[in-house]
Amino acid sequence: MHLQKEDWIPTYDCEPTLNDLEIVDFCRNGFLKLENLIPEDINQKTLDFLQKVPEENTGQPHEILDEPWFMNNVIKHPKIAGAIRSLLGKNFALPPTIANHKVVCPQPAQNWHLDGGARHDGQLNTLLVFYYPQPCPRDMGPTEIVPGSQFLYTRTGRFIGHHGRIRGSYHATATAGTIFLTHYAIWHRRSESWGSGIRNNLKFWYWRTSSPKRDWIKTPGFSLSTAEFEFSNSHHDVDTPTFRDQFYDCSDSAKLYTWLCGKSEEVNMLGATAWPISYKPHRWKLPKQYGAPEHILEK
Repeated sequence: MHLQKEDWIPTYDCEPTLNDLEIVDFCRNGFLKLENLIPEDINQKTLDFLQKVPEENTGQPHEILDEPWFMNNVIKHPKIAGAIRSLLGKNFALPPTIANHKVVCPQPAQNWHLDGGARHDGQLNTLLVFYYPQPCPRDMGPTEIVPGSQFLYTRTGRFIGHHGRIRGSYHATATAGTIFLTHYAIWHRRSESWGSGIRNNLKFWYWRTSSPKRDWIKTPGFSLSTAEFEFSNSHHDVDTPTFRDQFYDCSDSAKLYTWLCGKSEEVNMLGATAWPISYKPHRWKLPKQYGAPEHILEK
């Protein structure tokens, strides 16, 4: 993989804030929630700014990216930027544009879709981020996500838009100032709303400019043999949804993790019940799972 930072692309670097367990969780589910993160005064300043945007530019308030208070407290917020840095590496590219999914509620649900240009190549070079400057409870139509769907290949929304409710979907309800980091290829839609009022949801993107490397925070004692690569719907008190083929969830998320380490070419998945199929200590006579490439963590 050869990535090159162009001189005209604004980039940013900072210290990573995610650890191995959080990286695995993102690989598995395809999103990360940073709740109640942006200060209330910045949330209010953002809403005031959006109210002044001309009607024809409501959906794309690009000018807000020229505001230092927004750039420093949202786009470059230490915890947001630190999570981006953990997933996209050093000197990631900053958002060149921004959109606002402003909706007057109530509204029916959108069709399921993934955004244009989504790739299913086992890599992570782009992150799609949502920012709620105001509370978005369930009745105001928060973004609805299908966890793990970043690995389900589809070319356009035409092939998934006909689906209705999907068992195990996640409603991204939010307090004011909440941020969602998502894999660019994840299935999502605006859910149905029955409340009244205006819902603002700012959406922007970051890109990778450096090759992947395991330079996030190392979790003490972390082992690939016992890492939970198997998808489990921990966000709901319902059974795990069945839209993933058995065992492919483990291999897909493990492949993405090893790619993020920059070591995917050194990993050979043996199949059957070898790594990365979920390790169950009570079923194994060995102290760890067969085939786990622990060596890639030692370099």
